[in-house]
Amino acid sequence: METIWLGDAEWFAVLRIGLGLWWLESWRHKDKKDWFAGGGISWASGIAAEHRWPAVRQGFDVVVKPRPRLMAYLVAYAELAIGLGLVVGFLTPIALVSGLLLNLIYLVLMIHDWGEQGQNLMMSLISATGLFAMSWQVWSLDNVLGLFP
Repeated sequence: METIWLGDAEWFAVLRIGLGLWWLESWRHKDKKDWFAGGGISWASGIAAEHRWPAVRQGFDVVVKPRPRLMAYLVAYAELAIGLGLVVGFLTPIALVSGLLLNLIYLVLMIHDWGEQGQNLMMSLISATGLFAMSWQVWSLDNVLGLFP
């Protein structure tokens, strides 16, 4: 198939880089002081407490609630690492799978608020597309270093 300006592999790299910028924006727009003080986890705790699926409530209470500060740092810096990995194309398959998993976690947590789900669904779709299209084959450190042939 012929494309305009770029080949297929380059267009998949454009998607990968755009997704990385989306993750970086997710990291950038957080009020880090409030987030790391527990604001983000407090917000998620309220959603989890009223979740319709008991497994989500219980999972949140067991995994996240006892360690709010660690989870706040984990989420924020996971978004940063995923974004940087996708933009520069370093450990791209790992970044794509990590981003897909994080979006799926957000999707399950926010299952009742479909207004927020468009972003999570779209980012999940781009992650899966980038993974199966091997979007690290061009314009990436992975390609330069020969990490994932």
